[in-house]
Amino acid sequence: MTRSAFRLRGFLHRLALGAAVGSLSAAVLPGVGAAAPAPHESLRAYCARVRTDDTLRTPPRALAPAIKRLFDVGEPLAPRAAFYRCAGGTVKVCVIGANLPCGKADTRKNLPAAARWCHTHANSAFIPAYVTGHDTLYSWRCIGGRAEAGARIGTLDARGFFAEYWKTVE
Repeated sequence: MTRSAFRLRGFLHRLALGAAVGSLSAAVLPGVGAAAPAPHESLRAYCARVRTDDTLRTPPRALAPAIKRLFDVGEPLAPRAAFYRCAGGTVKVCVIGANLPCGKADTRKNLPAAARWCHTHANSAFIPAYVTGHDTLYSWRCIGGRAEAGARIGTLDARGFFAEYWKTVE
């Protein structure tokens, strides 16, 4: 095999791998990484232009110092453990975690998984987050074998995200 054929084959393999990874991330995280700022455009300029865009995107390395300052996380980890979005013309960031959902809150008051849990835990005073999901807006309990949404456990912003997890980049 000639050197140029070998390079072409390697390029095609990388291209196929990139397409597969892109398809997988689109399936697992719908809406993540859609259209983004042009390469020459700053995030502030982009958000000022589009005003509001609920798409969660992986932040560029340039946001690492702001993420570190806002969330007290290590700078090398900051961009890999966060998302950004545009809200009202500003750049907002959120650091993900097991109990820190960056996506929109689940505001449903009828959760099939909670209903199934209550069939076997009829009078449970609480339904664990691994059953309800960490993104639910409510605390949950079982009353007589029926799931019931309780008190709100967070405050939502105007777009339906948990306000306390999103911070504005100044």
